[in-house]
Amino acid sequence: MTAVDPTARPPSAAAPQPASARPQPAVDRDGQHVVLLSGLSGGGKTAAAKLFEDLGYTVVDNLPGELLPGLAELVSDEPERFGKVAIVLDVRSGDAPMAFGAMRGALEGRGIRPQVFFLEARDEVLIRRFSETRHRHPLSDQRGIASSIAAERRLLDPVRSEADVVIDTSDLSLRELRERIFTRLGEAADPSRLAIQLISFGFKFGVPLEADLVFDVRFMQNPYYVEDLRQLSGLAEAVRVFVLEQPAAQDFLKHVKDFLTFAIPAYVSEGKTRLTIALGCTGGYHRSIALAEELAGWLRERDFGPVAVFHRELDRA
Repeated sequence: MTAVDPTARPPSAAAPQPASARPQPAVDRDGQHVVLLSGLSGGGKTAAAKLFEDLGYTVVDNLPGELLPGLAELVSDEPERFGKVAIVLDVRSGDAPMAFGAMRGALEGRGIRPQVFFLEARDEVLIRRFSETRHRHPLSDQRGIASSIAAERRLLDPVRSEADVVIDTSDLSLRELRERIFTRLGEAADPSRLAIQLISFGFKFGVPLEADLVFDVRFMQNPYYVEDLRQLSGLAEAVRVFVLEQPAAQDFLKHVKDFLTFAIPAYVSEGKTRLTIALGCTGGYHRSIALAEELAGWLRERDFGPVAVFHRELDRA
């Protein structure tokens, strides 16, 4: 899956400053942490907002764009009162990219570097959620819900490309969503380092929408067909050895490591602050997990940036 080009923006969008030109304080300013929460309608923003409330954040949702600069000033002037704030910005704000750019610019101009979360889901999941809740899509028209979702994706592409954390909620329980959010809170956007996330998945359950790079590892021998290994996950030492001792696995890892050694500095030089790498096998339970863990260990040794690992299908067994 190809990453969204952050330079391709509609005329109404406020073009962000290059990473090198932005103010670069840490995400926390005297213990203050501000989150900008955006994403697709039906993608889970309401649930995420409630999770932020549970974590002690003041949540501001659906504020008119004209009031956003005043909110930024209030948050900046009263850091003790607004130590933790989550601001929801989406298509209900009107021109969402413009509102996002204005809010982010207002905060950064006051020395606050917000952490941006973007929530999304597969089209069929969004359609099902709207059908089940009977809620009206904010962009609904005579063309139907699928057309509204497609239009929203296009409108929010500039916001997604600027996000620090992109989460596909299609297959996540509320507990898993909370874990994903909690593990990513407070990651500083250092312009010289990437926040890297590795996702193992099963192709039969769909490719993660948030992936920038997708690697198919189904060409390797499958532990599923070894009776003693079938019930074990890729986290088990026996499965790990079975997978990694294959010559094909060693060749694969060598090529991927060579590519990332070249690509990661290039991504950083282009101002990219996050990279999501997905590794998929058939069921997402053996090969992809073992290889994701091995690759995560190597990335941490190289110290390219913070590395998080998420095994999407681990709880399906």
